[in-house]
Amino acid sequence: MDRSTHLLTPASLKALAHPVRVRLLGVLRADGPSTATALAARLGESSGTTSYHLRQLAAADFVVEDTARGNGRERWWRAAQQSTRLEVAELDDEPATQQAVDVYLGTVAHHYARRIEHWVREGRSWPKRWWAAGGMSDFQLSLTPAELERLNDEVEQLVESYRRPPRKGDEPVVFQVQGFPVRELP
Repeated sequence: MDRSTHLLTPASLKALAHPVRVRLLGVLRADGPSTATALAARLGESSGTTSYHLRQLAAADFVVEDTARGNGRERWWRAAQQSTRLEVAELDDEPATQQAVDVYLGTVAHHYARRIEHWVREGRSWPKRWWAAGGMSDFQLSLTPAELERLNDEVEQLVESYRRPPRKGDEPVVFQVQGFPVRELP
């Protein structure tokens, strides 16, 4: 997989803005190539559903067929890029685009919440060193939009400085970051 990023356009955002598609792309990025049938079992969907959504993702260049795998009866898919980037300020204000932004961000937020809830439930099953190394933090800051953008850029650069091929003793780690203004805390 390329170490590249798919910068969302209005058209590609509309193609991705479906909960099943976001989940399919996430699984392919995390676990590598797979078939529609295996992905269906993993996501609790029918193979017809996953096949359809994989074709939609392929049409928008999010996934590509992995021709090095499978046989004539099996079609393997892999993610075309390592990440997706949404730059809301660059998108148009058309209602269909804004609806796609809402669906996409809502799906991503739900996925992030499920990940952390899983860690809270299952974290103690990991060796104590891993359980202790994990963390959740909440920082209340007072920033301008430019400062929030700079903070997000600096965090992304820091995270990228840790990216390397897996080594012995490593485990896959998810580092989730959310930064947004609030008028009042929920």
